[in-house]
Amino acid sequence: MSKLKQIPSSVGVGSVELSQRRILVDGVPRQLFAGEVHYFRLARHDWENRLQLLKNSGFDTVATYIPWIWHELPDGDIDVTGRTDPQRDLPGFIDLCASYGLNVIVRPGPFVMAELKNEGIPYRMYKAPFVQPVTWKGAPTSTRVLDYLAPDFLGGVAQWYDVVMPVIASRLKTCGGPIIAVQLDNEIGMLQWVSNCPDLSDHACEEMRQWCLKRYGVEVASARIGADVNMPREWADALRNPAGASLALHHDIGLFMRDRFRRYVQTLRGMAEAHGVSGVPFVINVHGTGGNRGLTFPIGISQLFESYRDQPQMTAGSDIYLGDLTVCNLPDLYLVNAFMESVQGPDQPLTSLEFEAGNGNYGDDLSQLYTPEAAELKARLCIAQGNRLLNFYLHCGGENPPLPSTGDGIDRIAFTGQRHGFAAPVSPEGALNAAYGGMVRLTNSLRGIEHLLADSQQQFDDVSIGFVPDHYLTEYRFQGSQERAAQAVELERYRGAGRRDVLVRSLLLNGFSFPAVNLQSATPSTRALILATGSTLGRDVQERLVDYVRAGGTLLLVGLLPDLDHDGAPCTVLADAIGLRSAGRVFDEVTARGNYWPSIRAHGWAAPRPEVRASFAQLLAARDGSQLEPFLTEIESGLPCAASVRFGNGRVTVLGCDYPVHLSFYRDLMDSIGVTPTYRLDADAPGVMLVPTRSGNGLELLHLINVAPNAVSVTVRKAGKKSFGGRRLTVPARSGFILPCAAEGASPSESLTATIVWSTAELMRETKNSITVRATQPGQDVVLLETDRRVECRSGTVLRKGKSVRVVIDSAAQKGRPVTIKFSSRLRKL
Repeated sequence: MSKLKQIPSSVGVGSVELSQRRILVDGVPRQLFAGEVHYFRLARHDWENRLQLLKNSGFDTVATYIPWIWHELPDGDIDVTGRTDPQRDLPGFIDLCASYGLNVIVRPGPFVMAELKNEGIPYRMYKAPFVQPVTWKGAPTSTRVLDYLAPDFLGGVAQWYDVVMPVIASRLKTCGGPIIAVQLDNEIGMLQWVSNCPDLSDHACEEMRQWCLKRYGVEVASARIGADVNMPREWADALRNPAGASLALHHDIGLFMRDRFRRYVQTLRGMAEAHGVSGVPFVINVHGTGGNRGLTFPIGISQLFESYRDQPQMTAGSDIYLGDLTVCNLPDLYLVNAFMESVQGPDQPLTSLEFEAGNGNYGDDLSQLYTPEAAELKARLCIAQGNRLLNFYLHCGGENPPLPSTGDGIDRIAFTGQRHGFAAPVSPEGALNAAYGGMVRLTNSLRGIEHLLADSQQQFDDVSIGFVPDHYLTEYRFQGSQERAAQAVELERYRGAGRRDVLVRSLLLNGFSFPAVNLQSATPSTRALILATGSTLGRDVQERLVDYVRAGGTLLLVGLLPDLDHDGAPCTVLADAIGLRSAGRVFDEVTARGNYWPSIRAHGWAAPRPEVRASFAQLLAARDGSQLEPFLTEIESGLPCAASVRFGNGRVTVLGCDYPVHLSFYRDLMDSIGVTPTYRLDADAPGVMLVPTRSGNGLELLHLINVAPNAVSVTVRKAGKKSFGGRRLTVPARSGFILPCAAEGASPSESLTATIVWSTAELMRETKNSITVRATQPGQDVVLLETDRRVECRSGTVLRKGKSVRVVIDSAAQKGRPVTIKFSSRLRKL
């Protein structure tokens, strides 16, 4: 049993700071690898073994939930020291992590999920008055969610924080302890979303009444909701039972819930800080993947971004469950990271607080098994896009401890049975599966260049993709509103990456690197902007787009020509300004006349190409004398479904169909709007993407990732010139590597006595007097250096011409073993 006191520090007081989208630990940028270890699911005598396995996998940080339901006893007392059960010894576990030199991220809830009963909330809280919300039609919610801001719930949370936060506060990094971050709650708003149950308790309805009054005033608020805002009972009834046109009501409920989540996070932070928890970052976990796709993930961003955006020393972390990374979900993961970054402040780095680590056997039924490299490929992409922390979830399984029976069929704290974490790299019994080896391969490859990764920035082409948070306010829909159902379905079909994700998939496989921009708060700074949209697009965004194009920007609009605001009101600001109108829309559907299959014919720069099928076509016509430049037409009507038009000092191109992923077409499309990738990929098969980054020392790192099930041969061109000495690279099936090259105009690295001009071997380690690389190519690898030092390589041939040194490595002979190249004394004559 542990005592509640500050642990002694062997390293002195430290610091953790979020700065310029980096995580600084003791002032040093870090690339953190964490693993989720649930102490409460492990016998006390197993803690050391699991922490050692975590260290052996190359990780430096432990993350864990701290479940309120486990630490609160039936009599209401709270045990966090292990006096009633060794598995409740929270200080003992944190101190043990410290003794292993591991950082700790704590996640004390109150909600923690983790397959725990009540999502981690004690049963007694459900007996408190006014904490269980009602929803549509005044019905009870279908999940175990509680009203986050109900006074009785917050009172219970205060009692929990009164006990757990002092343990955390005394073990913060700033107090000499190992805790480097504190997560507030978990997946806030997720239960309301997945159950379609907005909080509509009397308490919440009154809050929304005041919110609408302040936002709109009496007349507008009453009109939008369909009830007199000065009549609280009628107001609440209208919210729970929308009548007639309800799009404005649905939109306002979504906006209000956003604000409610923001106030909940502020309340929890205030409670934590009142107990001395400060000086380390707070983090918010954002949810949203499902079915091995990330299409719905931006709903979580939309729900929560106002809770953390620009908040000092706070950032968000993704919750990523995508299974194997393939050409199908590659756009999803890229946009998860890009959209997350678009809503964060200049000091807020990307992180992933639940980064899927296991083999996919979640149901303990072997119905699916992911490939061993699944986590490695996803991690490589996330790191390339700037994730400074990955928490591999779940690193090890365990057993659910007993809980007094409630007659629910299982007398344990979770509903997964006695064993938990079947898919984890370390099984409940401590055995290792193939996913563990994948983690080791990843950390072995990247640990030695942490200083480069932790300070790197993704390099972008002169194009961005638009993110519209309000496009994802689709989590709530009243069952009786057909209008709302139709709006939500259309938004889901066309938002984000667009219909069938074809454009973003094509851009990535063509080598483009692009950021996202939150169009509800910023005007794009790039030469070109891509936006996927249906007919609904807010007036504020349409006006911002008009200003952007008028000032000289290039807009590529993908999907439908927008003609509605989010409340259903007509809004053709963008179309009117650029001189376009809809001439109709056709869809792949069965009509009264039979099947209709939209087919597309190419013209102009897009021709000659074969006719292709599409699932829809937005037909276009000019207005007010505008001159259309069509390049695709829908065959049956003969009308344009893709065209360009000039406006102001800029240009708008509408791609009004989901043209198939023919990579050459999309290369030509981007060329037509004046955007070419810095690095162009010439591959013999699809599947390879490239993310360029630049480190603080000026070294460029090219992250090549192949998600295809076959090897791909690729030539990389930069500004039209072949890179890597003109060598064609082979990227093995389902693998990735990081290739270094000197950035133009960059100063030589102060940490290295040689400049890496380029290398076909992956950089694994860099010291002042040596580099270590891993051969990647089937025949020979070449490392081109510039140095006036003597160069030695026992595993390769060194060829020198002046300061230019070429190290040739027999890749086959190395069999994957690292190769070290050493630099010694200066040469007197070159």
